[in-house]
Amino acid sequence: MKKKVSTAKKTAKTVKTSGKPWLRYYKEDGIPEKLEFPDCSIVDMIIQTAEKYPDNVAYSYYGHKVTYKNFVRKIEKAARALKNYGVKEGDKVTICMPNTPEGITMVYAVNMVGAVCNMVHPLSSEKELEYYIKVAESKYVMVIDAVFDKIYRLRDTAGLERIIVVRPSDGLGFLKQKLYRLLHVKKVRLPMNDGRVVLWEDFIANSYFYQGSYHEDRGGADPAIIMYSGGTTGAPKAVMLSNLNINAESICDATMIRQIVPGANVLSILPLFHCFGLGVCIHTPLCKGMECNLIPAFSHKLFADILRKNTPSFIVGVPTLFEALINTKLGPNDLESVTAVICGGDTLNSTLRDKVNEFLAAHGSKAKIRVGYGLTEGSGAVCLSPENAFKDGIIGAPMPNMDFKIVKPGTKKEIKNGEDGEICISGPLVMMGYLGDEEETKKVIKVHDDGKVWLHTGDIGHLGDDGLIYFGQRLKRIIISSGYNIYPTHLESIINSHEAVETSIVIGIDHPHKGQVPKAFIVLKEGYKPGKRIEKEIRELLSRNIPVYAMPTAYEFRDELPKTLVGKVAFKKLEAEEKQK
Repeated sequence: MKKKVSTAKKTAKTVKTSGKPWLRYYKEDGIPEKLEFPDCSIVDMIIQTAEKYPDNVAYSYYGHKVTYKNFVRKIEKAARALKNYGVKEGDKVTICMPNTPEGITMVYAVNMVGAVCNMVHPLSSEKELEYYIKVAESKYVMVIDAVFDKIYRLRDTAGLERIIVVRPSDGLGFLKQKLYRLLHVKKVRLPMNDGRVVLWEDFIANSYFYQGSYHEDRGGADPAIIMYSGGTTGAPKAVMLSNLNINAESICDATMIRQIVPGANVLSILPLFHCFGLGVCIHTPLCKGMECNLIPAFSHKLFADILRKNTPSFIVGVPTLFEALINTKLGPNDLESVTAVICGGDTLNSTLRDKVNEFLAAHGSKAKIRVGYGLTEGSGAVCLSPENAFKDGIIGAPMPNMDFKIVKPGTKKEIKNGEDGEICISGPLVMMGYLGDEEETKKVIKVHDDGKVWLHTGDIGHLGDDGLIYFGQRLKRIIISSGYNIYPTHLESIINSHEAVETSIVIGIDHPHKGQVPKAFIVLKEGYKPGKRIEKEIRELLSRNIPVYAMPTAYEFRDELPKTLVGKVAFKKLEAEEKQK
């Protein structure tokens, strides 16, 4: 069948989105349309930075600072230790850590030996952790001590060969470490006679037993990082990202944000197991000679103290972090150091945006908040609003080397400017694919008639008359709570597996600090009556299968659920009901 050729005249209203009208903003800000990306590993990028800025501070952790030259030495020690414990090129090493020095050191050490990092959330349920470890075929796990028990219970079912246990105090200086261990209330007991379990300090000490080569030559096309996303179904999907994906993210970020310069510092609050966190808050600054202020756990109460002590030049966060910011008590010059503020992970409404800008100005900063858009399948941020662009719904201009188009949902057909459709992206930030799931990969990565490979994001948006991309809504149902994605269909499948449940629907309801939280509506089978016992059983069933942050905060039993004209559950009607309460 021959392809039809359109003869329509190209007017201002009918120009296709492939014209790249956003390039006008590149010219205004001096951004090149095309960038060159090195064919190297992510650790090689850090080594190159260390050669340029050996005495710059790479990271600080509760006041303990480490320079780039010493950071590389720590990476090399950890790489030798991995080789000593049998890690080979291509192996998967699971990293179940918050933002600590050991966590980021291990990311680069694993990359140095040619293995792949399997990044997982420490608060994941035991069932989820088992899935993450098994889908990646990972035999090695690094875990923070607070959740060691969950990993240890999986040692046999997941076939683990080594569990490396990290204490939060390991990355502190000697005196602070001693004080922390004296005051730290929770003592985690480790098995005494299990050779599979090793403390971080012993793991590193044993690196001296390995004297062979440990730095493998890896290129941009080689896999580097596994992150987890809901894919198109809401069930967890292992997103495989290459060295090029991660390195391109850092180079694009540094090109689009001129305040990313050597010697500046960033609050690394977004977690390293989150693509936004690893890509924008850790790898990007480390590739530019910046200092990462590692914050392992965010606290509203301590936020003011964190800001005053670290005097950051660069703040990256999700909307809930900026809600906390505007409610923080600071002095008139406490934010004088802040030169750039980036928001991503969820929609930033105009009210919050204006409040943040007013708060920044009132406390000494000349920065104004910019909005980014991205997804795990796109290596983090793929789009960023230009400076001083503050229209509602804006997500900005695509990163250099990235192509955007808007298509009719469910098709490859490009639509006119101004019309809402599915956002598709093409370029170096597009993932390699879903690990072990070719069918799901084919659903989202497709070759279009232009011969390019396009990622169908599942998000709705349009190209505005100003040449910028605007976000509309998501095709797939999703709840975003404190920046974390929660997929209602996944929760519903677990609830529906209970013997008493006929059907269920999970929606997001508004929350003053988290944005939204899940609420479950449940219809029971004939013969079962709602009550505390069944609700408790459903809670326990969910807790075994999902992380704490994804747990519904409310359960409502109904005789039936509202339906659409075609017989589907009308979840939007439930959402409207909740907003009226």
